[in-house]
Parts: sequence; C-alpha cells; structure tokens
Amino acid sequence: MSETSQTSPLIAYHARTRHRFGAYAEGPGQLDWDAQPEAFRRYPGAPLCELLLTGDQFERRYGELGNPPKIAIAPHLASLGTLLELAYGISAWKSWGPNRWALRCNPSSGNLHPVEAYVLAAGVPGLIDGLHHYDPKDHLLEGRALRSPDGARWMAVGLSSVMWREAWKYGERAFRYCQLDVGHAMATLAYAAALLGWRVKPLAIGGEALARLLGLDRPVDFPPSRFSFTEAEEPEVLLAIEAPGLQAVPTDPVAWLADAFWQGMPSQVDPAPGYRWSVIAQAATASRAAEGALPAVVFPDNPPLPAHPTTAGAAQLIRQRRSGQRFEPKSTLDKADFYRMLDATLPRPGMPFDTQEAMPAIALLLFVLRVDGLPPGLYLLPRIPDAASELPAQLGAGDGRFAGRCAVADVDPDCPTHLDLCLLAALDLGEVQRLARALSCHQDIAATGAFSLGMLADFAGLADDGHAYRRVLREAGLIGQVLYLEAEAAGVRGTGIGCFFDEPVRQAFGVGNERWQPVYHFTVGTPVLDSRIETGPPYPQRQTEKT
Repeated sequence: MSETSQTSPLIAYHARTRHRFGAYAEGPGQLDWDAQPEAFRRYPGAPLCELLLTGDQFERRYGELGNPPKIAIAPHLASLGTLLELAYGISAWKSWGPNRWALRCNPSSGNLHPVEAYVLAAGVPGLIDGLHHYDPKDHLLEGRALRSPDGARWMAVGLSSVMWREAWKYGERAFRYCQLDVGHAMATLAYAAALLGWRVKPLAIGGEALARLLGLDRPVDFPPSRFSFTEAEEPEVLLAIEAPGLQAVPTDPVAWLADAFWQGMPSQVDPAPGYRWSVIAQAATASRAAEGALPAVVFPDNPPLPAHPTTAGAAQLIRQRRSGQRFEPKSTLDKADFYRMLDATLPRPGMPFDTQEAMPAIALLLFVLRVDGLPPGLYLLPRIPDAASELPAQLGAGDGRFAGRCAVADVDPDCPTHLDLCLLAALDLGEVQRLARALSCHQDIAATGAFSLGMLADFAGLADDGHAYRRVLREAGLIGQVLYLEAEAAGVRGTGIGCFFDEPVRQAFGVGNERWQPVYHFTVGTPVLDSRIETGPPYPQRQTEKT
C-alpha cells in the first residue's frame, strides 16, 4: 500500500493501524476500568418524552420481515418506541458480583457503544416537531431543538459517534471500530423498521451540514478545549424513515430547524481523559461526506432470499442477540444453516442492505471448521461481481497452494449455485483451527465454533473518495448484523472480531493485489453460557406498556 498511501490519508491510516504478529496498533497499553468513559449521554435541561415499551405489540415471525404486516402501522409514539427500542435500546442487564452492565440491541466493539441516535420528526402524533436525542438507558426522547408544526409529516434518524469511547480502550484503531458500529447500528434500525413494515434509506448530506443539523457543532454545547475530542460527537449518517403517511424528508433539513429553540446541555463523557489520539481525528476529517448526491447502488442479480423457517419472533431474536464469549468445541452446524447464513449476506434490495450508501464492496474469506457435510478448509464467498471475477484466480497465484480449488456447487448439489462458494483448499481440522486462531489475534473463539471468516474490502475508490472508507467499514458492520441475527435464528450464536492481523490474513489467502484489504472478522458457533453471570430485565423500573 506504499504508493497509494502517499496520496490517500485514509489508506495511510488503515496501514498505520494494522495489527502485526510483532506488534499491535498503537493503544493505551493499560486500562483503568474505574475511569471508563460514560456509556450514556444525556442532555439535562431538555424536555423529555417517555416512549412506550411496545415491541411485543408488533411482534411477527422473523421469516415474515420481508413482507409488510397485514395491517399497516403508522408512525406514532407506540410504533416509534418499538423502532428505537429494537434498534438502540437496552436488551438486558448483566451482573457478576458487584459489577453490572447493560447489553443493547445494537452490538458494539467491547460493549463501549460510541453511537448516539437522534430523531428528526414532523407531524408524528404525540411528539413535538424538531430534533430529539434518544436516551436508551431510560427509553425516552430529549427535545434538543423544537419548533412549531408546519403541516408536514416526515421522520429521519441521525447517527453520530463519540469516538473517545472506543479510543479509550482501542487507541488508534478505534476509528475503524466506530465505523463498524455505525454499520451495525444502520442494520439494527433497518430490521426494527422492517418489523413495522417500514423502510430505511440513507440520505445525501455533507458532514458539516449533518453536524449543524444534529447540533454537534454548537460551541455553547461542545466548547473547544484541550480534550474536545473526548466530548465531541462525529456526524455519521442521516437515514430517512419510509412509513405509511410520511412524506419525503425536506431537501434542506438544516433550514427547517433554523428557527427552532435549542434546549439541554450534553452530559460529560470523560472528565479526565488520559490519552489523545490525533490520528483518529485526522481520519474522521479526511473521511467526512462531502455535499452532493449519494453514489448509485445497483445490487447484483441474486434471487430473492427465502423466508427463514424459524418460528421465532423478530423482536425476540433482536432482543436475545448476544456476542458469544465461548463456543462448544465439538458442536457442528447443519450444512443447510450454513448455506442459509451465507445466502443472507449477499447484497439484495430490502433490509438491511437498503441502508447501504454505495455499491457493495466486500468478499468473505472463510475458515470452515465443523459444518456437517463439508470438509474443513479455506473457502471464498465473492458476494460481488468484481470479487467473483478477480479473486479466485488471484488467491495463491504463483505458489500453487490453491491448485485444487473447486466450486462447491459442482460437488455438493445442496449448495445454491448463485452463492459462487469456492473451496480453495481442504485442510486438516487442526490446521484450520491453528490458522483461524492465529490470524484473529490468537483468540480461541475464532477456532472453536463451526466457522469463522474475514471480510475483504475493495479499496479501489479510496484514493479519490475519502468517504468510501467509512462506507466499506459500515458495509462490514451490516454483514456482521446479518450474521448475528441469522445465527440466532439457527439456534447458534455469532461474535464480531475486530482484532486480527491484517497483513498475515492477506498472506494466508495469497491476496496479491493491495486493492483488497481485510476490515472485520466474524465467527459462529454453539455458545457456552457462563452460569456465574446473572441476567436482568432491560427496564426494571418500568413495566411493559401496551396500548
């Protein structure tokens, strides 16, 4: 990456923040867990709107999410409460001895949760028009900028990142993790919206305009200071909600808020930060969206994804989603479930890939361990036309390591032909385990499940478009969220892995073209639960409301 890194600060950042066998990316070295940044931001002084906990009222089978509900659901406080609860709300409280922590419906690297959510709404019954901040701890909205109604009816969700929450633990690599988290957050919103029969679409808005829209550039709220990075929220994305009775979002939502009355002051995230990571702020600046239209998204011609056969409810699976901490090392995964999970990651119109901001750009490198009927080994799932045409011939070119590669569909009639799944090399199980473990920062969880994988992103457009870096990382988060819910639907569990050795992954698969770079790992298996950890309800102070 030496030549392109000289012209692209994002490619240079990606190279700088690689983990290597000899050294990890620059980080704090040690952590004071008593000084962890505050996980929940509030805006004291802002008027509050308590949301209803009505997710069960709209429950449908997970396999029905591709179809609208029998009775159309309009936006109102009950349905909005369901949307935000299942997208960003707390799913459970965990405790072990004196320690207590929250789990949320949207996953996050290290459970640190940099993503903050805002609702822009007009004409939603029961909600004052304007900008509202979502507080997941108490499941309520804080009115940040309120204005008089103008007769319009529309709604959008804006996302930001408090990057210090990730940087506190992960140092310079934190910008990557924040973008993965934003991708997960976009996908969780799409799944929650699908339960209601709504859709989510990204909107074209520049980073500076989005900061103004969400109030993130207000000096009275976020005054410049030595440690302003720790308190700042980075503008990420604006997503339109398409639902019955709603109109299009105004072309200039910033002007729509021009006469709004701003209220509340942001609570402090960290009063005494111990480190500064200037490279993260530099990467954020270089990758902010410019003003202008979004790139056109044309999905590959994949057949529709069949409805999942599970009888489990969508809200049930969203709430029960967890990151597995340990896997049962002898359990296997049914081949049909494996193919279904891979099929669900293929980009198609509909949730959650409707939230994608540009053409799909990620292929999957798979470590298959214990899938019934398939040999252990290294596999490739191209996912996109460029990867299908370029990667199979490139992987291992020149050394013959994958000379015996074959299309899985040619040897297994149960494999859907449209997957283009390729067996690169059948290996001894122990050899695949050693490789998967070593490449994922020596973590056992990458080697004890049914399979793990690395996401390989096409970096071709980064030299000319800095925002493309955020987009490919967010696409990786989208894919991760698909795998999380598909694993739960299959009765197993997934775990995102942000720690991997970047260049050794490329070397192990013989990736010779620097255009393709690893961005995220993931693993799926049968979880081993820790009986010492107790689970409590997400909102014990409130009973589930029904209307």
